Amino acid sequence: MKTAIVTDSTAYLTPEERARYGIHMIPLSVNLEDGTYEEEVSITAAEFYHKVRTAKVFPKTTQPPIGKFVELFEQLAKDYDEVVTIHLSSGISGTYQGAVQAGDMVEGIDVHAFDSEVACGPQGMFVMEAAKLAKKGASAKEILATLNDLQHTMRAYFIVDDLQHLQRGGRLSAASALIGGLLQVKPILHFVDKKIVPFEKIRTRKKALRRVEELLTEATKEHGALQAVVIHANREEEAKEWMAQLERDFPQVTFTIGYFGPVIGTHLGEGSLALGWMKKLDE
Repeated sequence: MKTAIVTDSTAYLTPEERARYGIHMIPLSVNLEDGTYEEEVSITAAEFYHKVRTAKVFPKTTQPPIGKFVELFEQLAKDYDEVVTIHLSSGISGTYQGAVQAGDMVEGIDVHAFDSEVACGPQGMFVMEAAKLAKKGASAKEILATLNDLQHTMRAYFIVDDLQHLQRGGRLSAASALIGGLLQVKPILHFVDKKIVPFEKIRTRKKALRRVEELLTEATKEHGALQAVVIHANREEEAKEWMAQLERDFPQVTFTIGYFGPVIGTHLGEGSLALGWMKKLDE
């Protein structure tokens, strides 16, 4: 059995990672004043944040057309027996459902969709684990079993400067956004039932970072060795400094740096930081 791995652009894997593991990517799009761009294809994260700073109109995001999935799956059917396609949470985008529908439309290959129930770095970790297994010859069933086990250990916490981005994009209730604005807090958000909801409201960014570190400490006690990703929205230096500190404090955790690209950056806003983790598998 030969298994292909597909994801969408919100996993924010580098072109080198995708090429090394043969990962296929379908882009989501961001609509700006001067046109529509496919993220990771026709606009970089840095270009996006630069454009948004001077924009008069709030950007919008668009999921991929089903036809793009159909076209890719039909192409993969020539060389593969099955596909595992891994996507951002179905609670914040219709991308996963689009992949499912496309899979039902294509003959000659079995398509298995996995809802990461998250996005960005943690989604990318699921994709990388799936790709490593596929490279070793694992079947879709075996890969999905591993991803489901990992999902029980996956957590992601987001620290945002301004909840208005999420509220405008329909990813957070107006009431939650209003509370954040009134109290001038640095809310910590997380995913519950596939949607982004407030976790705790913290007064300062520094205290919010310390709180996330406390949660990571609890996770290491429960699961042992972890893999984790520090994610930033155009704050690379701050993210690197935080990761350096985390590496000193958590020697049992393997850290990488990730970023919020245009689509997720639209909803979280520039300056956001996050930490996501899951159990580390034996190589």
